[in-house]
Amino acid sequence: MTRLYHIPLSPFCRKVRLTLAEKRIEVELVEERYWEQGTEFLRRNPGGKIPVIRLNGRTMSESQAICEYLEETVPEPRLMPKDADSRYEVRRLCAWFDDKFHEEVTSKLLYERVNKKVMKLGYPDSKNVKSGSARIKYHLDYLSWLLESRRWLAGNEMTLADFAAAAHLSSLDYISDVDWNRSRNVRDWYAKIKSRPSFRSLLADQVPGFPPPAHYADLDF
Repeated sequence: MTRLYHIPLSPFCRKVRLTLAEKRIEVELVEERYWEQGTEFLRRNPGGKIPVIRLNGRTMSESQAICEYLEETVPEPRLMPKDADSRYEVRRLCAWFDDKFHEEVTSKLLYERVNKKVMKLGYPDSKNVKSGSARIKYHLDYLSWLLESRRWLAGNEMTLADFAAAAHLSSLDYISDVDWNRSRNVRDWYAKIKSRPSFRSLLADQVPGFPPPAHYADLDF
C-alpha cells in the first residue's frame, strides 16, 4: 500500500493528500514528527522535510514533485491542463502558494499559533502574527481578482493550483484565520472544493490541543 508520512495541518502534505484522494489512490497516513530528526526518517528523506511518500517501491519527497509524478503516472482524473501555457499558469500558482503565500502568511500564522506549541519552541511572535493577518488580505483579494474571470484559479477547469491554494487555506481555516466574508467568489470557490469527496479526510483532521472551529467541517459555512 502507498504510505504517506505527514502531519495533519501541513499544507504541503494536504496538497499531496488531495491529489491522492482525487486520483482514488488508497494511502496509509503515518504522522511523522519530523522536527525530532530521527535517523529513520532522515533515511527516508535526508532533507528532513515532509511530505515523504512510499509509492510503487520508491520513496519520494517534495510535494510538487510528488503531485506531478502522480499526474504523470495516474493521468485520470487530470489535474494539469494539456497545453503548455495553461500548465505554466498552474505551476505559477502552485509556486505562489507554496513559496510566497507560505512565507508571508502560513509561516506567520499557522506556524506561530500551532507549530511552536507542538514543537515546544515557545510562544507565538505577535509581530509575525500581525504581519500574517495583514498579508492574507492581499492574497484573498488576489484570488478574488483571478476568480472574476475564471471558474477555477488557473482557468475553467479544476487543477493542482486549486489544491495548492485550498491546502494552505484549509490549514489556516482550522485555526479560524481566514475571513471568508472578505470575498464572495473566494468563499464560493472554497465551498466547491471543500465539498469534494477528496476533501473529507482533511475535514476530519484533529490536532490535540487545537480543536477546530464549528464551521471548519461545515459545507454550508
